[in-house]
Amino acid sequence: MDYKLQAFEYYTDDGNQSRRSFRFLVVDANKSKGYPQNFVCMLPSQFGKGKTESVFLKLFKDQSLEQAKSLLKTAYDTEDSSEVKAEIERRLKMLEPKGVDQIKCCSCGKLFKPKRKRKFKNNLCEECMKKKFGSQT
Repeated sequence: MDYKLQAFEYYTDDGNQSRRSFRFLVVDANKSKGYPQNFVCMLPSQFGKGKTESVFLKLFKDQSLEQAKSLLKTAYDTEDSSEVKAEIERRLKMLEPKGVDQIKCCSCGKLFKPKRKRKFKNNLCEECMKKKFGSQT
């Protein structure tokens, strides 16, 4: 099976303004060259956040995330429109895992995950916080 993405532009009307969005269809190039016959499923915009599994997740199972990335990357290389390329870049960025937010301690320079306390403005790790403020924390 030769899966490819096909982008469709559509407009939604939200009362006063009209918004343009894109939908990406997964098509099988081996079946047919025309759209309705080669349709497989829709590419979901978010993975793992829906209440029910999409057809894409049911079809590709464990490899769905890797398959989505590879489909988006090949579509980016073949696409001519800059607007569609921007949407593909946005979707690829959404698929990347978010890194752990770490900051550097102002006192010792050690990297740590911040726990914001309102009364302390400096970014201090727990050890430096205990040294500096003792039992106030």
